[in-house]
Amino acid sequence: MKYLHTMVRVRNLEASLKFYCDGLGLKESRRVDNEKGRFTLIFLSAPLDHGPEVELTYNWDPEDYGIGRAFGHLAYEVDDIYAACQHLMDQGITIHRPPRDGRMAFVRSPDRISVELLQKGAALPPQEPWASMPNTGEW
Repeated sequence: MKYLHTMVRVRNLEASLKFYCDGLGLKESRRVDNEKGRFTLIFLSAPLDHGPEVELTYNWDPEDYGIGRAFGHLAYEVDDIYAACQHLMDQGITIHRPPRDGRMAFVRSPDRISVELLQKGAALPPQEPWASMPNTGEW
């Protein structure tokens, strides 16, 4: 058995691609537009990892999606947790759980999918403004 991807439904394809690609740095690996089924599938992968992907499913007809309690979060390892969080903030993305410990942070996609960022290797030494930054909302 091989793990392939995690699918998340998105309401706004443009906002979602801005978050996942411009914010997180994921790259589109393939796209399927299905006119008969009225949906678009976009598969994204981390630039250095061609393993499991995130599949964004965009249904052309508007739907309201709730987040099930059973789904937790997506997680990505980053080379520098502070630089990754600063880049996301520069993109206008709220850091819901700042990397106060130099190890872990959480953000949310436009569809409120929780995304965990984990520092590669050992935690970085705590530093400001992160060390004293409070949590914001849910993560």
